[in-house]
Amino acid sequence: MSNNEPHKSGFVAIVGRPNSGKSTLVNTLVGAKVSIVTAVPQTTRNRILGIVNRPGAQIVLMDTPGIHKPLSRLNDRMMSFVRQALEERDLALLIVDASVKFGKGDEFALELLKQYAPPCILLLNKIDIVAKPRLLPLMDRYSRLHNFEEIIPISAKTGEGMEEILRAVCARLPEGPQYFPPDVYTDQPERFLASEIIREKIIFHTRQELPYVTAVLIESFTESDTLTLIESTIVVEKESQKPIVIGAGGKLLKQIGTEARLELEKLFPPKVFLGLEVKVEPNWRDNRAIVAALDYREDTAGELFLPKPGAFS
Repeated sequence: MSNNEPHKSGFVAIVGRPNSGKSTLVNTLVGAKVSIVTAVPQTTRNRILGIVNRPGAQIVLMDTPGIHKPLSRLNDRMMSFVRQALEERDLALLIVDASVKFGKGDEFALELLKQYAPPCILLLNKIDIVAKPRLLPLMDRYSRLHNFEEIIPISAKTGEGMEEILRAVCARLPEGPQYFPPDVYTDQPERFLASEIIREKIIFHTRQELPYVTAVLIESFTESDTLTLIESTIVVEKESQKPIVIGAGGKLLKQIGTEARLELEKLFPPKVFLGLEVKVEPNWRDNRAIVAALDYREDTAGELFLPKPGAFS
C-alpha cells in the first residue's frame, strides 16, 4: 500500500448455524486461538472479537453464537449477540456447512440475515470433506435465495480459501481508523479467556452427557510475577450432573484442571494455580444473574488481552 492510499477498517459479523465452523474460521484467520472449538453445537455463547491486521487494513471479526431458536434466557442472550453483530457490522460472512443437507435451520438463518440486510459474502465450509460436484447445486440454490456479494468455497480447518476471504473482505471495507493496536488480536479480558479454556476441557470430557448445562464462573483472578491464582466454579443444573464432572474419586475433575492449567500457563507464565469447585444451580440457564455473569462485557475491569504470539499454537 502506498502512503497516499487510505487506511481501511471495519467490523465483520460471522454468522451461521451451530457447528458450521464460525469459531474455527475466526481462529484460522486471526492465526491464534480466539474462540474455543468443540464438536458440540452452540459452544460459543458470546460475541467474541478477533482482529486481523493486513497492509493498509484492519479487520475486526465478530464470532457469534450459532443461529437457533431460543429456548431459555441463555439462548435469548446468545441470539441477542447475533442480532447485535448484524446491527453493528460493515459486512457479514454467512458460513454454511456444505457437508450437511440444506434444511429449515438454513432457511431460518437466511430469514434472519434478510431482516438486517447487510452486504454479505457466503462461505461454503468443509469443502475438504465434500465432493466438488455437490458444491455447484448448493451455490446455485443460495444464489437464488439471496443476493450475496460473493460465494467462496472454503475449509476453515485446512485453511483453504482464507486468502480469498481476506481479499474479498478488504475490498469491501470502508475507510477507517485502526481500532486496535497491532499487537492485540482479541478483545477478551483474562478472566473470560480462563473461563472459556476451562469450559472447553469440560465439554471435551463430558460432551456425551453434559453438552449444554455447564458454565464456568471465575470467582477470583490474582496475578503476580511468579504465580497466577485462579479460583473458579463449574456450575451444573442437577445434583446428578455433579458426579459426572467430578468423576470417580475426583479423577475427571483433576484431569480437567490439569489440562486447563497447562494451557493457561501458555498465557500466564510461569505458573498457574487453578482451583475448581463444582456447584449445582437449578435452571441456571434461566437465571438472570448467572447468565449476565457469563458475559465478559459486564466486567468493566477487564482489559484487552495481548497473548504472546503462538501461545495457542
